[in-house]
Amino acid sequence: MSAPLQIGLVLFPKVTQLDFTGPLQVFSSIPGAKVHLIWKRIEPVASDSVMMLTPTVSFADCPQLDVICVPGGLGTDDMINDEEMLAFLRQQAEGAQYVTSVCTGSLVLGAAGLLRGYRAATHWTAMDFLSAFGAIPTKTRVCIDRNRITGGGVTAGIDFALTLVSQLVDRKTAEAIQLRIEYNPAPPFNAGSPDTAPAEVLAFMKERIAPGQARRGEMIARAAARLA
Repeated sequence: MSAPLQIGLVLFPKVTQLDFTGPLQVFSSIPGAKVHLIWKRIEPVASDSVMMLTPTVSFADCPQLDVICVPGGLGTDDMINDEEMLAFLRQQAEGAQYVTSVCTGSLVLGAAGLLRGYRAATHWTAMDFLSAFGAIPTKTRVCIDRNRITGGGVTAGIDFALTLVSQLVDRKTAEAIQLRIEYNPAPPFNAGSPDTAPAEVLAFMKERIAPGQARRGEMIARAAARLA
């Protein structure tokens, strides 16, 4: 009997819960898989919404994973300069079959030095920051480059997870999980991408996020300098 797949999703303060709860639902449907929620300590972690999250294992006690996944959120701005987080990711990446992320989680992989020379996806607001870590920004919902699989923003996490299941197990299993969760999106508006959103909506969002973008740029510069 083969050992069960070990899949880990990293938590951190101000993580976007949908970045990992979508993949979590998919991964939890893989027969026999063991899924872990990982943080430095076993203590509640505040997401970027009202939801509090409970890790299932600490960094120190985490087994070697087949899949390590970093979700995104505002908290990634702090995680890209968090040596404990970056060291954990580097350690796990050495033995992992797949090193993955959703949304701005790719910036954390980049800060750990794990995307240098790899194509990678991220949230549209973070695309310009990936190259600071030697990654090749790739505008797509799911980006596969060797054993690095990265998802675009937030909801792309479900696409990412189903794609990964097709690689880990097979397409039939992935499609069965898609059917089980009735993942059959038909959004009410065509505003889910900067390429299709109305100009006034895009302008509104860019103005709204400008202060955060400036802070992120400063944190990225620090992380890139430390990595170099």
